[in-house]
Amino acid sequence: MHDFKYVDGKLTCDQLAVDTLVKKHGTPLYIYSQHTLEDHYQKLDQALAPLDHQICFAMKANSNLAVMRTLANCGAGFDVVSEGELRRVLAAGGDPKKCVFAGVGKTEREIEYALKQGIYAFNVESEPELQRINRLAAKHDLVAPVAVRVNPNIDAHTHAKITTGTYENKFGIAFEEVAAVYARASKLKNLRLRGIQMHIGSQLTQVEPFRLAVEKMLPLVKKLAKKHSFEFFSIGGGIGIVYDKALESGAAAWWQTPAAKNIITPASYAAALVPLLKPLGLRILVEPGRFIVGNAGILVTRVEYVKRTGKKNFVIVDAAMNDLIRPAFYDSYHQIVPVAETAGALISSDVVGPICESGDCFAKERPLPRVDEGDYLVLMSAGAYGSVMGSNYNSRALTTEVLVNGRQSAAVRERQPLEIIWEAEGIPAWLTKTA
Repeated sequence: MHDFKYVDGKLTCDQLAVDTLVKKHGTPLYIYSQHTLEDHYQKLDQALAPLDHQICFAMKANSNLAVMRTLANCGAGFDVVSEGELRRVLAAGGDPKKCVFAGVGKTEREIEYALKQGIYAFNVESEPELQRINRLAAKHDLVAPVAVRVNPNIDAHTHAKITTGTYENKFGIAFEEVAAVYARASKLKNLRLRGIQMHIGSQLTQVEPFRLAVEKMLPLVKKLAKKHSFEFFSIGGGIGIVYDKALESGAAAWWQTPAAKNIITPASYAAALVPLLKPLGLRILVEPGRFIVGNAGILVTRVEYVKRTGKKNFVIVDAAMNDLIRPAFYDSYHQIVPVAETAGALISSDVVGPICESGDCFAKERPLPRVDEGDYLVLMSAGAYGSVMGSNYNSRALTTEVLVNGRQSAAVRERQPLEIIWEAEGIPAWLTKTA
């Protein structure tokens, strides 16, 4: 669920009309609902209450400082994948002792920085990484907490670019090799084998892949936990949300679609996994991202032109693939709705951005209300992998982000001045010499 709805014909976020935010901040514009963020976190936290657990928000999904502070205030830790992300945790007021550091390519500098900050654990992806962490920990006279990331070879049946749990992917260590890897790692004096981790992919909308992966892991976890005195088992993230094409049939919201009846929820997730995990007696870590922030954010865009050809109705908007790359990158679906509720027949439309790429397209042949220049459209469920994946392609500025809390709102990132884009660039002296 989320807090974006129509009131008296106007789309609102919490208790504020979206059009008032547009008038103040312009477009393209990301808007986040603080209540939705808190609600999603708390529902998952409550569902997992029978377990000793820690939610580590996967901040790759959205690393805005205000979003992170909202979740840190709820008690969240963070799943980080770079030194920059860990520094953002500190800037947002998060606790590094609640952070896990993932990723296949951790540099020496990143490992040393994380060690100095006292993170909870490194999620280790290879034996060479274990050896590197051990060497650097010894260099600083420290003991590094680690967990090996297990690749359970479970196909999550998600998009090819976001699946992570099979042997075709770059992540983790093969299930059959893990016990031997832990045996060798136990001989490295500057490592603390604090736990074990898995993650099978992103945007999983059914419980079954999680259940299968946990069931496969349980015998291994029990065996290694006893041998190496583990403290935790991390079951990763990947809980999905609905971006459902059934919405094109005219349903007003995703929870009205047939697909929503079987969508994963905190309750169904916990019902399947808590009975399996509780007997372990270990702390359980979960690393959700999209589930918490995906439906908590929208992207508002202005219609610049409507271009009608013999076969197509193009709605050209001021947002582009540099603002929201998911449709271009993953062929992802986002529900598109008008800021002002509109009656009348729907028109099959292509919603496209201004970038000079054919892939700069948010929707093709989408049934939409009639719109004209100056109207505003909203791309729903844009809180995850939206602004955080933004770029300056075509020398376009990174856009404004706003957080709404009831009747309050604040710009939590101002629109980037164009000159900042090339501020760090320079022209060599020899190119400025005149003949």
